[in-house]
Amino acid sequence: MNKRSENLHTIRPIIASAKIYDAMSADEKFQNETLRPIIKMQHDLFVAVFKNYISKRKNVFYELSLQKQLDYMENAIHKDMKFRNSIKGMIIGQFTIEEYDTYIQNSSALNKRMMNIVKNRLINSIQLFIKPDVLKAV
Repeated sequence: MNKRSENLHTIRPIIASAKIYDAMSADEKFQNETLRPIIKMQHDLFVAVFKNYISKRKNVFYELSLQKQLDYMENAIHKDMKFRNSIKGMIIGQFTIEEYDTYIQNSSALNKRMMNIVKNRLINSIQLFIKPDVLKAV
């Protein structure tokens, strides 16, 4: 393993619940060994990026009901290709060369897994997207 690969593996969090079994599909194994630790490590960045996404769209998100906010998140991650590709890049940039070689063999299915994990993490962090109070001059 080269120095970059060692460094990437060293900084990733260990997810105790991410079990690996012989009977697992290759995609599920990749998800648990690679995707989940990277996405967990990048979580704060994803939150900041989504806050910026909200801001760039005139903060409409903050005026929506909870259900509409969840739908907004889902649409951003699954239908806004520019945003989606940005998120994918943040994840793929953390791959080792070996992981990238595995990824490109079945990128379509792995992209779906990737985006679903990110979407679920953002939804589970919905409280971080409460409209910031702005102080007004009196």
